[in-house]
Amino acid sequence: MYDIIIIGSGPGGYVAAIRAAQLGMDVAVVEKSELGGVCLNWGCIPTKALLKSAQALHYARSSEDYGFTIEGEVKVDIGKVVERSRGVASGMSRGIEYLFKKNNVKVISGHGRILAKGEVEVTDNQGSKEVLKTKNILLATGARANSLPFAPIDGDKIISYRQALVPDSIPSRLAVIGSGAIGSELAFFYRSMGSEVYLIEYLKNIVPLEDDDASAQLSRSFRKMGIKVMTSAQVKNVDVSGEGCKVLVETKKGEETIEVDKVLSAVGVVSNIENLGLEENNIVTERGKVKVDEFYHTSMEDVFAIGDIIATPALAHVASAEAICCVEKIAGLDPKPIDYTNIPACTYTSPEVASVGSTERELKEKGIEYYVGKFPFTASGKASASGERDGFVKLLIDKQSDMILGAHLVGANVTEMLAGIVTARSLGATAKDIMHSIHPHPTMSEAVMEAAAASHGEVIHV
Repeated sequence: MYDIIIIGSGPGGYVAAIRAAQLGMDVAVVEKSELGGVCLNWGCIPTKALLKSAQALHYARSSEDYGFTIEGEVKVDIGKVVERSRGVASGMSRGIEYLFKKNNVKVISGHGRILAKGEVEVTDNQGSKEVLKTKNILLATGARANSLPFAPIDGDKIISYRQALVPDSIPSRLAVIGSGAIGSELAFFYRSMGSEVYLIEYLKNIVPLEDDDASAQLSRSFRKMGIKVMTSAQVKNVDVSGEGCKVLVETKKGEETIEVDKVLSAVGVVSNIENLGLEENNIVTERGKVKVDEFYHTSMEDVFAIGDIIATPALAHVASAEAICCVEKIAGLDPKPIDYTNIPACTYTSPEVASVGSTERELKEKGIEYYVGKFPFTASGKASASGERDGFVKLLIDKQSDMILGAHLVGANVTEMLAGIVTARSLGATAKDIMHSIHPHPTMSEAVMEAAAASHGEVIHV
């Protein structure tokens, strides 16, 4: 009898397992694929390894800007680029295996499903079944790539992020449908590797969940590097009958057909809730998500769910936070419910995009009065010295309380700067608190202090 069985070992599942073990529970994890889930093996980590290669390539090709010359053409060996990425992912997965051993978490290979109260049925790769007994069950099965009905992913001409991470060669022309984090990051990577890239977005802005100013800045940067950005554009059909793909796109100017070698479908994800025993045990779902309370309890006693299968932001760090909160509640501790208004979001393009809290359009819709404090990296000494002047820090400050309603950053390494703002928001810091906190010079992070000062008309360097 286990204290808890966790189905899925992604950033929700493995964090839950380790925290449960730390709290003295007897823990088992059921995983049908690689430890670490999509994030470590096919998402966050290998993608960042590819993007680092793209950044290194950019520096090599821009060597003269930094005062040195590389003789001859800088060539890309895509095989070695992919090999490095896969090596990083494999190393991280082995790291999870080590952490499980260190914390006495048992790993059971196979597909897990709820059989009944306190029972998990595991089917291994050979089809053999085993029933495990447990006091609690936690579902953390994650999500998979969505597919358009008229452009189903075939893994060849129409690919998902999985195939995009391990290309045999770089396509001459690539259409990316969807400009969220996945679509934008991979559009940037393939353009850096030499592809002619079309980034097609149905809504009026790329990275549409971000503040309009951030979207506009990234769009300018993308266009400058040669990505063909198409917004307010609807893909009507993808014809794969020929040698390549013909993508029919409807824009404000009418219909046009784009001929490409491959199409990357980046139109969101679908929760993995099939064959988990939900229907058989009357576990309530809503719009493809498992319904839970603030501590992730489902409608079935002693069954919990976290991460991409519930209706919260589908982000690795959100799943990890939910895991800790959920397990601590199961253990009888008194955790605080997660504040979903203070969730950081990051897109690792060049320039990077990072944000937390409300956008301007959201504040206007709610009728909230606010100040804007904005500081451009063109005025930053560190940004100029680094040759990374694109972007800005933008803070939205409440007129009544002086607290940070939203923060929107675009620029080099801004994803590393965001955590301080998230912490400041969680502690109730005001714009004046930030502007009076001494920031190190020269750093990109000084732009946060300057933006806070700008909201009060006291900015120094603009």
